[in-house]
Amino acid sequence: MAEVVLNKLVKSYGGVTAVRSIDLMIPDGAFAVLVGPSGCGKSTTLRMIAGLEDISGGTISIGGRVVNDLPPKDRDIAMVFQNYALYQHMTVYDNLAFGLRNRKESEAKIAEKIAHAASILSIEPLLQRRPRQLSGGQQQRVALGRCIVRHPQVFLFDEPLSNLDAKLRAQMRVELKRLRERVPATSVYVTHDQVEAMTLGDLVVIMKDGIVQQVGTPLEVYNRPENLFVAGFIGAPAMNVLRGRLDSAGERVNIEGGSLQVGERNKAALRGYAGREVMVGIRPEHMALGASNNQVDGVVDVIEQLGSEMHLDLRLGGAPLTVARVAPDAPIRLHDRVTVSIAPEQMHFFDVDTQLAIRTPAAVGALAA
Repeated sequence: MAEVVLNKLVKSYGGVTAVRSIDLMIPDGAFAVLVGPSGCGKSTTLRMIAGLEDISGGTISIGGRVVNDLPPKDRDIAMVFQNYALYQHMTVYDNLAFGLRNRKESEAKIAEKIAHAASILSIEPLLQRRPRQLSGGQQQRVALGRCIVRHPQVFLFDEPLSNLDAKLRAQMRVELKRLRERVPATSVYVTHDQVEAMTLGDLVVIMKDGIVQQVGTPLEVYNRPENLFVAGFIGAPAMNVLRGRLDSAGERVNIEGGSLQVGERNKAALRGYAGREVMVGIRPEHMALGASNNQVDGVVDVIEQLGSEMHLDLRLGGAPLTVARVAPDAPIRLHDRVTVSIAPEQMHFFDVDTQLAIRTPAAVGALAA
C-alpha cells in the first residue's frame, strides 16, 4: 500500500484547462472518491495518476516516489474501467492470467494468485467461461479479479458501476465494501453518483470545473459543506437553498413564507451580516410537518410517494422547497396549505457573492482539526 500525493497538478488541452492546480493527499490504505458533474476533471485526474494522460504541470507521487515520467506499467497501479476491457476470446482464467504471464510469472504462481482472487470474488465456477457468457456483474468481478492478482500499491476505478442497472449497482457497492476488508489497498474511485461517493469513500473529493471544492469524510462534506455547490451536490434530495435577509440583530432571517431563528451556533458568524441578504440552506430531513416557534407556511406543489417515505415539493411564495421523510401515509393532498417546522441549529448560511459558507473562525478551526 502507498499514499498518493498530487501537488499543484494541472492538465491543459491547448487553451482549455481541464484540471486546475489540484493539491491532494490520499493516505496509505484510504479509499478516496473523486465525485462531481460531467466535465469536472475527475476522470482526467485519475488518468493522470494512472499515466494514461500526460500532465501539464505539478507532480504525482505514489508511495513517496514521483511518477510523472513513468509509464503506467511501472507505477504499480491497477485500473478497473467502465467498460471492463476483457478479452472476449479468452476464458476468465486466461483474462486473469494475462498480465501475470506478461510479467513472466510461473504458471504455478499464477494459478495460486488466481485461486486466491477467485475465492475473494466468488467467481470460481466462472473460470472456464468466456466474458460473453457472463452477466454484467460477473464481468465486473472478473475485471476486479484482474487487478487483485497483481497486488498493486494503488487501485484506480473509473466509474466501474455506471453500465449496471440500479439493483446490480447497489449489489456491487456492497461487494466493493466487502472487497476492501479482504484486499486493503489505497484506492481512487471516480464517479458522478454522490450516493456511491458517500457509501464507498473514506475520503470524498468534490470537484467542479477542474477545481477541488472540498475534501473530507462523507459526514464532513454532508454536514459542513464549504460552499453552495457542495451543499447542493451532496444529498438526495438536495439541500434546499433560499435567498433571505437577516434582521438588524442578525438573529432571525426572513425568507419566503416566514421568519426563522438562525440558531445559537450561527449567531456569532452572522453578526457581521446583520441586515444583509444571505443564502439559507435547509436539508429536507431537518423539516417536519406541524407548527412550532420556528415555522414557514407553504402550498403542496408536488407529491412524490416512495413507499417508505413521501417527498413534498412546497411552494413558499415564489420559492420552491422540498420536504423529505414525511410519513408515507401522511394525510396530505396536492395543493394543501401546510405549516413546516425547521430546526434552527441545522440551518446553513452562505455568502451571496462568494457562495462560501458563513462560519465562525472557531467552527472553521474545529472542522479543519
